[in-house]
Amino acid sequence: MVIDGHSLAFRAFFALPTDSFVNSEGQHTNAIHGFISMLLSLLRDHNPSHIAVAFDAGSKSFRNREFEDYKGGRDETPPEFKGQIELLQESLSAMGITWMQKDDFEADDILATLASQGEHAGYDVLVVSGDRDAIQLVNEETTLLYPSVQGVSKLTRYTPEAVFEKYGVYPQQYPELAAMVGEKADNLPGIPKVGPKTAAKWIAQFGSLDEILARQDELTGKVGESFREHRENAVRNRKLNRLLTDVELPHGPNDLTIRPIDVDAVRDIFTRLQFRTLQDRVLKLATERDGAVVTADTSSVLDEVTLLDALEGDALAAWLEQAEKSAPEGLGITIDFVDGQFTEAGIASATEAARIVAGADNTAFFDWLKSDAPKLTFEGKDLYKQALTAGIDIGGAIIDGKVAAFLVNPTGVPKRLAELVQQYLGETLPETDPNQLISLEEEATNFTASDAWFTKRATQAAIDRLPEVTKPVFFDIESPLVTILGDMEHTGIAIDSELLSELSAAQGEQIAKYEAEAFSAVGGERFNLGSPKQLQTVLFEQLNMPKTRRTKTGYSTDAQALEELEQKNPHPFLGALRHHRDATKLKQIMDSLIKAVADDGRIHTTYQQTAAATGRLASTDPNLQNIPIRSLEGQRIREAFVTSGDYVELLTADYSQIEMRIMAHLSGDESLIDAFNRHEDTHRYVGSQVFGVAPDAVTPEMRTKVKAMSYGLVYGLSAFGLSKQLGISQGEAKDLMTEYFGRFGKVRDYLRDSVAKAKEDGYTETIFGRRRPFPDLNSNNRVARQNAERAALNAPIQGSAADIIKLAMIKVDERMRAEGLRSRMLLQVHDELVFEVVDGEFDALEQLVRDAMANAAELSVPLDVSVGRGKNWQTAGH
Repeated sequence: MVIDGHSLAFRAFFALPTDSFVNSEGQHTNAIHGFISMLLSLLRDHNPSHIAVAFDAGSKSFRNREFEDYKGGRDETPPEFKGQIELLQESLSAMGITWMQKDDFEADDILATLASQGEHAGYDVLVVSGDRDAIQLVNEETTLLYPSVQGVSKLTRYTPEAVFEKYGVYPQQYPELAAMVGEKADNLPGIPKVGPKTAAKWIAQFGSLDEILARQDELTGKVGESFREHRENAVRNRKLNRLLTDVELPHGPNDLTIRPIDVDAVRDIFTRLQFRTLQDRVLKLATERDGAVVTADTSSVLDEVTLLDALEGDALAAWLEQAEKSAPEGLGITIDFVDGQFTEAGIASATEAARIVAGADNTAFFDWLKSDAPKLTFEGKDLYKQALTAGIDIGGAIIDGKVAAFLVNPTGVPKRLAELVQQYLGETLPETDPNQLISLEEEATNFTASDAWFTKRATQAAIDRLPEVTKPVFFDIESPLVTILGDMEHTGIAIDSELLSELSAAQGEQIAKYEAEAFSAVGGERFNLGSPKQLQTVLFEQLNMPKTRRTKTGYSTDAQALEELEQKNPHPFLGALRHHRDATKLKQIMDSLIKAVADDGRIHTTYQQTAAATGRLASTDPNLQNIPIRSLEGQRIREAFVTSGDYVELLTADYSQIEMRIMAHLSGDESLIDAFNRHEDTHRYVGSQVFGVAPDAVTPEMRTKVKAMSYGLVYGLSAFGLSKQLGISQGEAKDLMTEYFGRFGKVRDYLRDSVAKAKEDGYTETIFGRRRPFPDLNSNNRVARQNAERAALNAPIQGSAADIIKLAMIKVDERMRAEGLRSRMLLQVHDELVFEVVDGEFDALEQLVRDAMANAAELSVPLDVSVGRGKNWQTAGH
């Protein structure tokens, strides 16, 4: 088996997202990961006895001397690809795979030479390449495996018969066909008007390109004239696309036996690349194929720590006192719970780790947990909530390594402690094998204590990777929020389950009504309204409606496509379908909420600190941030969120136009800042400036237009997008934006300059120092680059808004505790906070919340806060 290294590496690079494969040193690794995954599949499926991978030695070869523009049309190598080939080659060496490259030659020439030598030596040869030039190598002994765009999971197997069936020529004739047609990838222009079918027909008629050239006068029509006029293209192309079979190489086929995998070398390179799963696959192959004895690589690491088992009493107290002195930044902590009860814990400094078990004298440990000492954890909020359930108090800051890693790289968040350890320490976390009985060695390993030690060191390593400007975001915003969110999730919010059930049943009746209307509108025949395929049949065949945008499975039936279709082609079926979808979505939300009501009659959502790259909190299980409030039915869902017990009403508080205020602050636009400082209706003020009328002459329609545009600009909305959103012509939308930027030039300058700075820096930054990397800002892929530019526009604004509401939550929590209020903070929904209020505390809480939220950040404009009260979430709105 001979493999085109660059060809498959580039396919892997473009198949896998760059920002999801970056190691702790900032090296992109997607091409390496994808290639090795492909290689393992090839080894499994074809089991070759001999193998080599060929690489290009540089960007130019002898062919460039013959034709200067050879491959000249290619884009520059993406910066994220750089450095990956060298690391891939190191990985191949560790895996016992021979690789070769030779100056002045291409990988194809190495493949061709090895294939030819292999045939003469009596081997069956498999060539793996995504370069069509390799088709010429196919014969009875050599088969080409040509990967699809998805990689080698789907290979086209080219035998001589398969080549002829696809191209109408035999493999040895394919280069002559390609010479006439041209090869865009190699910047080899062919003969105009000559396509593959014409070229194949001529080859079948005349036998070869040489014969076609000799008898070119027999070629008729304009295509014949074109051949005669441009025949030199074909001559040149055939000379350049002929692969060499006599390149002098350091290894021949007999030298390419697969060598045993070097386990230590694989561990070394894969640890640097942070390929935990791939490492496990390769080491498993070493065991199965080579008979290697692969042991857990933990002894050398664990030799660096003293593991103390079952400390208690005075010995535990003395050890904790000494450990705290050695680690003022905090001790690592893990706690195990079973059925809501404490079973054991691990606690660690940088050099020692102690195991603490239930039933012993652990007073010193629980006193330390209550203290203000910082605790270094992984997924600290979950630990905190389990401790609350078990009746254990945890005080001080909970320093979460997962959150620190999120701030280092929001798109590469470790899901498990083992991933954090590998990413930031380059070590393998010792773990029990869930598929095996516990061995004597595993019984002897103090996993709780060692986990605490790894947690301590990996968390500190992640913190050390934070830019200095970002550390306050971690220590002053994200870390204090851990316990606040834990308390909110543990408390939950009371639910009127009976009302929710009634709403769900009523929604079910609405669904049935709209379903009947939809069927009636198309002749009464029933079908599945949720099936895109069946909808396509009804819309585009039965009703003969204009086609929407094409998808892989036909024509789009998503909400946006059908909304546009309904606007231009109103039909009762489309209206009924839209209402049916809306009703179905609402019922799904209602039913998910009903299922989520716990035994205490409350819903306990989970807040994710590491889900949104902008820093916004995400609500899951269930999602309380997606309840639609623009429809009457959606508002009724909020009526089901109520008070209970000693809590008599809800208080809601949210920021008014916070993203617009942040944009005014960041841009420094004096007009916008002045409008906010005078507490004007900003959209009305902007409307008066854009349309050149007095503020009281701004109509609701004008206000709607500038509001849509103001918010849209933050999200990179184009004139085309604005025209669609407002239902106006693209010209009017463009004029509107031109007038807007003419009045608010600093907003235009800020938006333009922020993207330019992000391209230069590689990241955006919020007011407080939260960074979000954007590697695609300099991508050669236009779609990826434009998507990154739009996201980069919004990230500093939305991220700053997220930071501000988090700071507000911290200030509110501190003030409520300081003033001894019994009322509780229950929910955060983007810019809104929801509180449960004890009788007699509303006025004090309102003043406290208003003051804390308004002073969460110092901006050049005020942070206006709106407050409401009521017996349920809906009536407490404002």
